Amino acid sequence: EYFSPWRGEQQMYKLDIGWPKTPEHFTGQTFCVAVDSLHGLVYVGQRGDNVPKVLVFSEEGYFLHAWNDTVEMPHGIFVWNTATESSVWITDVGTGKYGHTVKQYSPLGKLMQVLGTPGNAGSSLIPLQFDQPAEIFVEETGEIYVVDGDGGMNNRLLKLSDDYKEIWLTGTNGSGIGQFKIPHSVTVDAFGRVWVADRGNKRIQVFDKVTGEWLGSWSGCFSEDGPYSVRFTADYKYLIVAQLNINRLAVLAAPPVGSIGDCVMVHSVQLADETKPHLVDVDMRSGAVYVAEIGAQQVQKYVPL
Repeated sequence: EYFSPWRGEQQMYKLDIGWPKTPEHFTGQTFCVAVDSLHGLVYVGQRGDNVPKVLVFSEEGYFLHAWNDTVEMPHGIFVWNTATESSVWITDVGTGKYGHTVKQYSPLGKLMQVLGTPGNAGSSLIPLQFDQPAEIFVEETGEIYVVDGDGGMNNRLLKLSDDYKEIWLTGTNGSGIGQFKIPHSVTVDAFGRVWVADRGNKRIQVFDKVTGEWLGSWSGCFSEDGPYSVRFTADYKYLIVAQLNINRLAVLAAPPVGSIGDCVMVHSVQLADETKPHLVDVDMRSGAVYVAEIGAQQVQKYVPL
């Protein structure tokens, strides 16, 4: 009998115990996962000595291939699709010759673009000089959002044009409105708002994607542990949030338009002890949720019921 870990009236997801087919391909610490909904692919970023840094699976769970060039310590990963092409963006927080960068790869791992100066941590005075950039989100238009600050000197949210020019930049180190302590994950909703997991401040902050203006914040759901990851469900009705230290996924009700208010937790899934869910991604076609777990050293797939 399948045991449901979900609390609440109605189970929303169940674990796909058959994904992936060959979990032995996870040979390092799995930090991040990204779904290519268009082509049915799942990319996993892992860390470790002499392990492939990027693994590619089918959505059915079959291992396809791996690549390793020019990736040192992957932190965040994102797949960007246009009508004609796909690419994979990775934030690299390594301290060696490839680190402190945001990089764009072809689906097979060919390096196409590097933002930042490889190997050099930078200050927030220079937009494209990163210090442990945590995550990236790219819109269909090619406009880019980067949260820069997985514990480095920068604590900021940066928006770039499709030709990598700064549109706006916000954030300094602190706990005030619009300030950050480890901005760890970023996503954009269907209503023109940017959502940031402000991990160290145990809150989510929300900004206008056009102007960068602060719109509100959520802290009521994060007294036990800060948010590590923010991703919307395919219908934008809910926000999936990973909480690493309490091994939990929270499902929060997303406000459609207007006031941000404070968060309402609709459901939660309690993962096993020491699972440590770090970053998640959602298949915007099937609705499946993929969770990169650095404690369990695996990615798990939850399918909607």
